Amino acid sequence: MDKMKKEIKNIFCIFGIILFLGIILNLNNVIAAEAANSQGVSYCAERTTDGAWCQNVPLNKVDTKYRSIPASCEATSYCKLGTCLDGSEGTCLGNTPQQVCQTNGGIWDERDVSKIPQCQLGCCNLGDQAAFVTQTRCKQLSTLYGLDTSFDANIKNENTCVLSASSSAKGACVFEDGLQNTCKFTTQTDCNSGDYGENVSFHADYLCSAENLGTNCAPTQKTTCVPEKDEVYFVDSCGNLGNIYDSAKVKDKAYWTKIVDKASSCGVGSGNANSASCGSCDYFLGSTCKAYQSSKDSASPKYWNNICRDLSCSYQGQTYKNGETWCALNPGTSKVTPEFKPGNPTAENLPGSRYGRLVCYDGEVTVEPCADFRQEVCVQSDIAGFSTAACVVNQWQDCFSQKDQKSCENSARRDCQWVKGVGLNQAQGSTSSAASSSGSTPAFTNGSITGGAIFGIGGSSSSASSGNTSTGTGGACVPKYAPGFNFWSSTGQATSICSLGSTQCTVTYSTDAFGKKTVVSGQECLDSSWKNKMNNLCVSLGDCGSSVNYIGVKGYYDADAFYTSSGGENATK
Repeated sequence: MDKMKKEIKNIFCIFGIILFLGIILNLNNVIAAEAANSQGVSYCAERTTDGAWCQNVPLNKVDTKYRSIPASCEATSYCKLGTCLDGSEGTCLGNTPQQVCQTNGGIWDERDVSKIPQCQLGCCNLGDQAAFVTQTRCKQLSTLYGLDTSFDANIKNENTCVLSASSSAKGACVFEDGLQNTCKFTTQTDCNSGDYGENVSFHADYLCSAENLGTNCAPTQKTTCVPEKDEVYFVDSCGNLGNIYDSAKVKDKAYWTKIVDKASSCGVGSGNANSASCGSCDYFLGSTCKAYQSSKDSASPKYWNNICRDLSCSYQGQTYKNGETWCALNPGTSKVTPEFKPGNPTAENLPGSRYGRLVCYDGEVTVEPCADFRQEVCVQSDIAGFSTAACVVNQWQDCFSQKDQKSCENSARRDCQWVKGVGLNQAQGSTSSAASSSGSTPAFTNGSITGGAIFGIGGSSSSASSGNTSTGTGGACVPKYAPGFNFWSSTGQATSICSLGSTQCTVTYSTDAFGKKTVVSGQECLDSSWKNKMNNLCVSLGDCGSSVNYIGVKGYYDADAFYTSSGGENATK
């Protein structure tokens, strides 16, 4: 028992000694840390408590979630400096820690920026400006600003790069000509490299007529048109360009001193068509610089002989803007040329006619015909008062095979119209060939239509003989734009298609003892309306029926030629 107590006492003694030594060691660490802080010992913190990366800071500033050692960051691997490449922006940042680069989505390279090919700087020309950047950055700027750029890797410093952009600046190039100073309005590059002698000076943004330059070039009242420019410009006594023509500024010395851009010139935003006083023309607003012509211009310029020509077109009492197009043969409108006569079903789509579109371009109207035989038609639309027209395929070929109005007038599939109260003689117009967009003869179903075919089902006429039955469906599907045929040829499709409009209407008479005839049935066949309806149907099929041609000349046959009688008790019309 005494022995056990003695062993327990020894264990407690050992435990107490260990605990005492631990407290002493921990106290020493705290004292050492406080001593280190007090003595200015720094740690390389991968990240500080303030959020900074790779900084030499006291221990109490170290973010313990990241790495740190009591040494300089230059001696660590995790804070080693390199180059950070941003592939999307084309930038290269030197002396950047790896962790910082990767955290921001960059690509880290341990090499110095001067050793990385894609980080080499050059001159990026952006229109009339320049930037000393990498080639990748140059491409990015091109996309950002929508400009054509060029990269010159041979330019090694920013000053040279910036100066290269200003070489395209325009201004007054002053040089000696004999005993006097003269001037040429040109670019800085031309002035510095041209053969102008030794005493040459370039004055950016100045006109040669500026008094303070002391040249022999003076203001005038002359104007000129410049190739590839819309505006009318003043010209000085040396033949150099001045600012945009403004009659109110012809004697204004300030207006003849420095370049005035178009945005600050007269009449900006209006086009100034036929303006006698302002030469700020704008092609997109319907005007451009032209020599004055009394036959084309409604006003004459106050000075010299150039003016903003009005590019709109006047046609048949209507004015069209430059660039507008409209249909030359458009059903229901009067916008036509004498070559393309419009009208109703009996006066439009006449033999020999064709569709076309008219174009207003630079003040002149031109005709662009659609396909011959009316295999194309013209369609027109207006957007915010600006009309556009185009020739499209006339999809008439399968009209005759449609049996109901819904299928007939399916505009997504065909260009057809449903005519109520008529029928087609499909027996006479039968053919086995299929319709096609090239204008081949369409396929018809066999059948017969007699007596009352012009009226379809519900018509009041009667059949002349047994065995003939009406197959009308209350209407017929015919082309919306009647096509043209080579009707003069015996091998053409005119005969088979036009025969679809052939029909019979039977009139039955009774005769009394005195020989007087009385109509028993078919009175409608004797009315002129029957003849007109029948002819209208024929005309709707194509170059069929009785009509005049596109120049107004009547055909060889008129409607009466298609209206015959067999005589007798049962006369057929």
